[in-house]
Amino acid sequence: MARIKPQALLNQSKKKKTPSRISISTIIVCNLVVALVILSLVTTYRNRSQRFDTNAASEQKSYDLPGYADINTSKGLITVELFKEGSPEAVDKFLDLCQKDHFKGMPFHRVIKNYLVQAGHSPSSIPVEEWTAKGKLRGRLHTSPKHEAFMLGTPKTKGNNKDFDLLITTAPIPDLNDQLIVFGRVLKGEDVVQEIEEVDTDEHYQPKSPIGITGVVLKREM
Repeated sequence: MARIKPQALLNQSKKKKTPSRISISTIIVCNLVVALVILSLVTTYRNRSQRFDTNAASEQKSYDLPGYADINTSKGLITVELFKEGSPEAVDKFLDLCQKDHFKGMPFHRVIKNYLVQAGHSPSSIPVEEWTAKGKLRGRLHTSPKHEAFMLGTPKTKGNNKDFDLLITTAPIPDLNDQLIVFGRVLKGEDVVQEIEEVDTDEHYQPKSPIGITGVVLKREM
């Protein structure tokens, strides 16, 4: 058998130990994959941070808004709680109009005994017949806490600010979901609401003597 020279053995050993070379294209692809993974992680983190900041800002805004209002009338003071979370759009509109003194001097133009009192700058868009007809049915329908007596609401309209009336129920009204937005409740002054309810009215349920709102004061705490 022929003997292999030491130099040949050394060369064979070097060939076995030398690793195969990685091509440049493979390196580029790997770098691109790593870059895409990092970019995806950064984007996900930013989106989550933005959503968190938006939610936090929304919660902070809702917390900072006044949650109560003193409605001064020619018969006395009515204190109401506003449903900031339950009816946010109506509450925002109410708060905005309060800042503009929209309700100052607003007359009560509709008083239906054992049903509701309504204040507004223009005649209601809901005919009296609908109010009274629904009143006859209310005893037969299920009542939820949202529609108990002394709830603060406004008729559903698509008009301008002049159509934002204030309405306080004096009896449960469970059947006005399609026409009434409830956005608060009376905390103090139920006797004042009842006094307004007792005024003399004509055949159109309009008070014979002027009675109205003299101003509204917003409060963050009771």
